Amino acid sequence: MDYIKTNKESWNKRTKIHVASKFYDVEGFLNGNSSLQKLELDDLGDVSGKSLLHLQCHFGLDTLSWARLGADVTGVDLSSAAIEKARALSEQAGLKSRFICADLYGFGESSREQYDVVFTSYGVLCWLPDIVKWAEIVARSLKVGGTFYMAEFHPFYDIFAGYSYFHRAEPDVEEEGTYTENDRGETSTLATWAHPISDVVNALLKAGIKITQLNEYPYSPYNCFEGMVEREKGKFCLSHKGQDIPLVYTIKGAKSA
Repeated sequence: MDYIKTNKESWNKRTKIHVASKFYDVEGFLNGNSSLQKLELDDLGDVSGKSLLHLQCHFGLDTLSWARLGADVTGVDLSSAAIEKARALSEQAGLKSRFICADLYGFGESSREQYDVVFTSYGVLCWLPDIVKWAEIVARSLKVGGTFYMAEFHPFYDIFAGYSYFHRAEPDVEEEGTYTENDRGETSTLATWAHPISDVVNALLKAGIKITQLNEYPYSPYNCFEGMVEREKGKFCLSHKGQDIPLVYTIKGAKSA
């Protein structure tokens, strides 16, 4: 099975559902709302005038939210439907941007540009079979001294969802719906891979990214897992036997010379 092709087809289907969802709130974005969360806004700070590469950008709401903050943005995603919508939203919002339709590994092979910031967030690493190659692409895409930042769902949750915490060469292949509230019950075939935090950290270090920050959080900014409780506004939590489950982690680093 060509897993990249399979996932692309599935994300093309998902994009159409996501664009119409309250979860993504496209109308709110077009009216001036940002899709970015407090975590990444606080951690990355001022991006005005910086070139920013957003890997696995879906249909571009976060990418374009960075553009509204003054960044010179480029978004990359394997879904042609997502990139088509991202370009349309960019035009509707009157924001300068560039969107590239390519799987991450194909983009890494062809791109020679370097950026001040490489950004990726929430639910992206599980679609990648090779985390070492991913980290190499991150490093090649950064200028010396440039900043890498990621916010990702914590892989510890995968155990409670019935998946492996540790990486395996063969993916989990399942027929799934999607996570937005307007899921129509349609399913598509999806292939995912587990990546423990140690693998992510070691891959980045090996690629030449000096990690300056690693944080873990007992909440998600998204109400996207079954049984979540919103203890504070915008902070959705899960517990097991009275203890909080880590749900998000962030990594910030810089490309060394």
